[in-house]
Amino acid sequence: MAVKQIQNALDLIEYFARTKKPASLAELQQHFGWPRSSAYNILNTLVERGYMYEPARRGGYYPTPRLASVAESIMSADPLNEQLAELLRKLADETGETAILAAPAGRFSVYLDVIESHSPIRYAAHVGMRIPIHAGASGRALLSLYSEAERTALLSKVSFDRYGANALMTAEDVEAALAKSRDRGWYQSIREYSADLAAIAIPVMVDDRKFAVVVAGPQYRLEDKCGDVAATLQRLTREFGFSINEITSDPIAASN
Repeated sequence: MAVKQIQNALDLIEYFARTKKPASLAELQQHFGWPRSSAYNILNTLVERGYMYEPARRGGYYPTPRLASVAESIMSADPLNEQLAELLRKLADETGETAILAAPAGRFSVYLDVIESHSPIRYAAHVGMRIPIHAGASGRALLSLYSEAERTALLSKVSFDRYGANALMTAEDVEAALAKSRDRGWYQSIREYSADLAAIAIPVMVDDRKFAVVVAGPQYRLEDKCGDVAATLQRLTREFGFSINEITSDPIAASN
């Protein structure tokens, strides 16, 4: 269950990321529809913690560099991040499509890094974007890294909605798609979550961490070359020193 106060604070930070300018208490209260006391308490807490300041008296509030500093400290502590980011850049260059690094987050696949295609018509994804874990290539690549019992427990909690024309509507459908992908050696989705979108993914285990490396783009460009894109995914992932989780009938054995 989401905590409302935390949601509000994150919404506030994302608001400034979009607007890129200071905002007064009244402006924020009007934008979010918060009671004045709630808006003031959130702002005052962030000011006291050094995450928000007033550029000029009565000139509105704006985030301080502390937010970026904390985020940079977290990211720089893991050298794996830059390695994987470089892999995505290379993938985007070679395929001409959007390259994504995804990881599991409960019932969802969450995007940790995204390098968008330069094409005017592209998959416009963003860091932090979540996709139901059963509903796309990224999630099913991640599901392949779970044991059968773990998958059964997780799939019992998901909502099988008809997101796209080819959406999988039962746990049995998901397991059948996983079995087909194991035989093929890579995962794909075509018009399952988003209309006219295709995606190809492979699962990667790094230090017991589950990842999916994904290439996604318009169906009309990708559908007929999924195999070629999958081969590029596999080749570059190995070239960057990552061991692809070889697809077998036993995902636990494959990750060892």
